[in-house]
Amino acid sequence: MLDLTKLARQMQGLSEHLTLEAAASRQRLELAQQHLQKAYERQEDLINTQEQWRDRILFANATPIEPLETCIDIPVPPKVHTVIATDGSQIAPNHHEIAYCYLLNIGRVVLHYGQNRQPLLDSLPEVFYRPEDLYVSRQWGIKTEEWMGYRRTASETAVLAELACAVKGEAPALAMVDGSLIYWFLEQLPMDARDRILPPILEAWQQLNQAKIPVMGYLSASRNIDCTNFLRLLACPHPAPDCKSYCPDQLDKVPCKLFDTLRDTTLWGNQLQPGQRGPLWRSNNRILELYEQQIIYFCHVHVGSEIARIEVPAWVAEDTAMFNQALGLMLAQVQKGYGYPVAIAEAHNQAVVRGGDKTRFFALLERQMIKAGLKNVGTSYKETRKRGSIA
Repeated sequence: MLDLTKLARQMQGLSEHLTLEAAASRQRLELAQQHLQKAYERQEDLINTQEQWRDRILFANATPIEPLETCIDIPVPPKVHTVIATDGSQIAPNHHEIAYCYLLNIGRVVLHYGQNRQPLLDSLPEVFYRPEDLYVSRQWGIKTEEWMGYRRTASETAVLAELACAVKGEAPALAMVDGSLIYWFLEQLPMDARDRILPPILEAWQQLNQAKIPVMGYLSASRNIDCTNFLRLLACPHPAPDCKSYCPDQLDKVPCKLFDTLRDTTLWGNQLQPGQRGPLWRSNNRILELYEQQIIYFCHVHVGSEIARIEVPAWVAEDTAMFNQALGLMLAQVQKGYGYPVAIAEAHNQAVVRGGDKTRFFALLERQMIKAGLKNVGTSYKETRKRGSIA
């Protein structure tokens, strides 16, 4: 039980800290805006420097594809269109439950506008209980709980492509997922483990490419700093941004870190008006070297309620008409969802496994185990005792 009386004593210190942090953030923003103004005139030089020293730069950064001062009004989408979205949830394996297994539940949503067609709102559950599913990740030193999350990401994308290709028609369509298309967790995975996750995702994107249906990752409250890090090239006091030579093992104290922790969304929040997008950027994350030709591009959009980061594969970004139409459909989704894409929100609602669902899942599993002739079916004494506390 949370003791609110004891917690209240710490609130004063927290509020003072947040006040100081807000003032420091304003200073960082002003400094970043000054560097952004300078970068307008030196953009090509900075890109050339970035390309020349990319193997020596130790901080994540992106490359602007359009002029940094770009502010483009997003076009109005067609009235007749279709939006597809998926999201996932799970029941994690627990040794204290009646059986060691896990469940993935993929929420599926297809919304048709101006077509007089019924929407699809359901979920696709799958239970994993075989040893090859539960313990395959142990050979790579990956916990089953973590592997379950990676499998869920691949399943979400595969189901998204299957849905989109099934509803392909004359109406424009957009496939959306919640979160980034840059799967950072792949960096820490061994090659054999990575080969079980990434290829199905790339294959699903290729199916969407062939169907001419753009796929988009929507990031709300993004914490990325790829754009502000590009401005650090201006702040470097050395002859070249050779971090490995000039600033080895001291990235926390380097002089170019003038606007440390300033998010890209904060920077573009002062540049864009509602309904506008900023410049298109190419991500330079090293994990994208494994993505074959499907490099990830992104831009920031003022959706009215916030600055959202929008990510798309290269084949979407390079098709101007497709990209603009996809942004229009995305913005319409945000407006329909009162600040967040309605299709993604509904996919989450379809996928989420609530406490009652979990109880019914294990009750169903228990009946099946008893029906199969198993005895002494039940939770561990620890789990039973926790559920029946007398406090």
